[in-house]
Amino acid sequence: MKTYERRDILRLFGVGGVTFASGLVGCAAPSAGMPGPAAPGAQSLGGPSAAGTPLPSEDFFFLQLSDTHWGFSGPPNPEADSTLRATVATINSVPTRPDFVIFTGDLTHTTDDPAVRRARMKEFKAIVSELAVKDVRFIPGEHDASLDGGEAFREFFGETHYAFAHKGVHFIALDNVSDPGAIFGDAQLAWLEREVAAVPQTAPLVVFAHRPLFDLFPAWDWATKDGAKAIDILQKHPLVTVFYGHIHQEHHQQTGRIAHHAARSLIFPMPLPGSVPKKAALPWDPQSPDHGLGYREVARADTSLRVVEHPFARS
Repeated sequence: MKTYERRDILRLFGVGGVTFASGLVGCAAPSAGMPGPAAPGAQSLGGPSAAGTPLPSEDFFFLQLSDTHWGFSGPPNPEADSTLRATVATINSVPTRPDFVIFTGDLTHTTDDPAVRRARMKEFKAIVSELAVKDVRFIPGEHDASLDGGEAFREFFGETHYAFAHKGVHFIALDNVSDPGAIFGDAQLAWLEREVAAVPQTAPLVVFAHRPLFDLFPAWDWATKDGAKAIDILQKHPLVTVFYGHIHQEHHQQTGRIAHHAARSLIFPMPLPGSVPKKAALPWDPQSPDHGLGYREVARADTSLRVVEHPFARS
């Protein structure tokens, strides 16, 4: 039976692979056999131990999907009822499985009706349960949680913020949406501080959130009002990368030594921050092969992290 390598995965996805690595801190030389074109460097994840030797690590990759907005209907995506299903089918068509998949918020489209909200969450959960991946994780977006404080989300998907470890990497999933004021709040910040303090200084830390932690464009709600406090806490750790959604486009930002990466949406793209007078979904382009949609792969190999953007493609 054929052994599939990473370049085969990209070929099966129908993507040549766009690797973002420049601008990341702790740069290390690209690892042989990593996907995508050569890049200037990648974020070092392993770090030296107290004795000056690299910590043991195990290579793996995960997928970040964001802003699926299940239940949306309108001209910005006339195929809204099939985009998520097509993405699940595409991921399942690849023989090599990610270690886990995480959805970084706005799983469903907002509604004032609690019954409709739960119906959409039930439908979304049924669709993504078809993923041929054992570990699928979720955090809420404001469309899922801001109207009821995350009550319905917790019924279907569990806690809105949590921490876990996987193959030597520590992960923290944050909730900056359940409070309608777009804040973490003191209790969650105190929890975050305890979690960060418990991570060994030589271990990599990956953070998931829905909104950006920094002030990308507050006038469009592209910020977290107490996000600076979270960044101050995260700055105490030397190896931190943040992945988020909300802005429906790929975006990369550095705050101190922390790299922040926004993911594309799987429903419709949004304009560049502040590029138009009023925030609104970009029009559907029937000639576009991916319609500005997509998701991302994050791979750990040796002591480096690589980010590969996958444009949307029907399976």
